[in-house]
Amino acid sequence: MTGSRQLRLGAFMRPVGIHTAWWRYPGAYPDANFNLKHLIRFAQKLEHGRFDAWFMADHLAVLNMPMAALKRSATVTSFDPLTLLPALAMMTEHLGLIATASTTFEPPYLIARRFASLDHISGGRAGWNLVTTSNPDAALNFGFTEHLEHGERYRRAREFFDVVTGLWDSWADDAFIRDVENGLYFDPERLHVLDHKGEFLSVRGPLNIARPIQGWPVIVQAGASESGRQLAAETAEMIFASGGRLADAQSYYADVKGRAKRFGRSPDHLKILPGCLVVVGDTVAEAKKKRAVLDSGVHPDSGIAALSIALGHDASGFDLDGPLPDIPESNASKSGRQRVIDRARRDNLTVRELARIAGSYGGLALVGTPATIADQMEEWLYGDACDGFNIMFPHVPGGLDDFVDRVVPELQRRGLFRREYEGRTLRENLGLPRPENRFFA
Repeated sequence: MTGSRQLRLGAFMRPVGIHTAWWRYPGAYPDANFNLKHLIRFAQKLEHGRFDAWFMADHLAVLNMPMAALKRSATVTSFDPLTLLPALAMMTEHLGLIATASTTFEPPYLIARRFASLDHISGGRAGWNLVTTSNPDAALNFGFTEHLEHGERYRRAREFFDVVTGLWDSWADDAFIRDVENGLYFDPERLHVLDHKGEFLSVRGPLNIARPIQGWPVIVQAGASESGRQLAAETAEMIFASGGRLADAQSYYADVKGRAKRFGRSPDHLKILPGCLVVVGDTVAEAKKKRAVLDSGVHPDSGIAALSIALGHDASGFDLDGPLPDIPESNASKSGRQRVIDRARRDNLTVRELARIAGSYGGLALVGTPATIADQMEEWLYGDACDGFNIMFPHVPGGLDDFVDRVVPELQRRGLFRREYEGRTLRENLGLPRPENRFFA
């Protein structure tokens, strides 16, 4: 295939590996989630590979699975994203820095302030992964005995987005005149007080920090339900999509891009990046052997717990060698639950097989040589299934190094990926426009 399209690449870095057993792989750094020196080294390696962004998921609860599985999880300790990313900003120059922050539990004023700060500290490289948080265990850490209903979470998220972006627009870009001679620090005519009063939120404003360098940090989302797609089409500039079959990805891509266009947005200003586990070998057989070694590190306790989380329903009492029973609706992530159910029915899987997949990561995986991996990425890009990928490494540092040192050069050789960054900000590198200030021309 030939053309002018190029891949966008993010790196999924919290946890540093999506696979349950990443920390057990031979040669992996078991403490990588919570070792600043390692994380700096990874960030600099990603920048060397010209990655667009470092993406940090976040979890607001520890006690979200049985202790038998929890004791085997490397996700129980990790840095707060908005504490770690400013440190990484000081050690990099171009790499985008995307952090997750919840619209369900955190106040919009603090979210706006923290991401504006990160954008200034990094020179315009911040991104906000806007999530509604479906984990009921997280609610217990924030004074709630019950979690917000799914639809209500998304209505709140839409209002939250309006408030945060409105706060980012509190100041005109030229508001701070700093006239030393006349003693005027800012022009009051270039300040807007938001004074928002809505269904869920009441925020006066203005924000006590200048407008972000990018205007707004890049808005990222990961919703795949009907409500999630609608919110993304209205507001997102990057979507962390779920991987899966090519046809399903093409359908999702067309649907969300079409919705964005109906909202008067350019589809080119919404980048869709499925999550993708990549395992690299000298041969396809060697790569598959590496994946098998990785999967062998998943304990059955971890698999059942992962399946329970994905379903939003306790799977510990299911017949392991029987089919997946009917699963009642829950308040958990609807799209994630449905993906598991659809796969179980489609492939006629037992609960034991589903648990093994859930514990070892059952999403999109490219396992092969640099050439075969590049072939598949090219097929997805030119098949209108994605604009790039959020790469999930099977382990660190080896899996990360394999991708940067071996796959990136192959993508560059084919003209599918940049050799140099296009600019200094995350928006420039993603090809996204700087938003106009809604209050000041």
